[in-house]
Amino acid sequence: MYRLSRLRYIFPLGLFISLFLDGSLSNVWSKLFFSYPYSMMSELILLWLVLSYYFEEDIEIPLVPFAAIAGIVFDVYFTGILGLDVFLFPLIVELTKILSRYFSQSFLTIIMIFFIDILVFVTLTYWAYSLVEITHMNIGDFLVFTLAPTLALNLVYFVILYWPIQSLYTWALKQKKS
Repeated sequence: MYRLSRLRYIFPLGLFISLFLDGSLSNVWSKLFFSYPYSMMSELILLWLVLSYYFEEDIEIPLVPFAAIAGIVFDVYFTGILGLDVFLFPLIVELTKILSRYFSQSFLTIIMIFFIDILVFVTLTYWAYSLVEITHMNIGDFLVFTLAPTLALNLVYFVILYWPIQSLYTWALKQKKS
């Protein structure tokens, strides 16, 4: 049960840290992330949400409400367009749940599902921003200069953070024996 586990503190704290780091890393490494014509989007929030789904075991963290709250904060603080990430973060959590039904849980299948999640998230973001004319990039430039670097960056994050986050969840789920 979520409210009786250590995850009731660790999950929201990790979500906040990933939200904070998304903005901070984009600011600190802006010359690397946004070097013309390339643009990389750091998506640590999605990484935290996806890995939380896989590592929660039988605790059942309310991921969709947390994803919606993170989306509100992300929209208000980073994009200024309320509604896009409020919708997309919970959508990605649901997409992860659907895809995970068809594959056994292993490092390779989780990274594949995370790859699909990032692909869908970034593509829907591009499509929405194109629709309201915030971006005027053609699809070819988007694929080469935004999507590919974003996928590469977030897959590096995944490989680096998978085992530390798994260890954190293993520790948090361990019950003290009397």
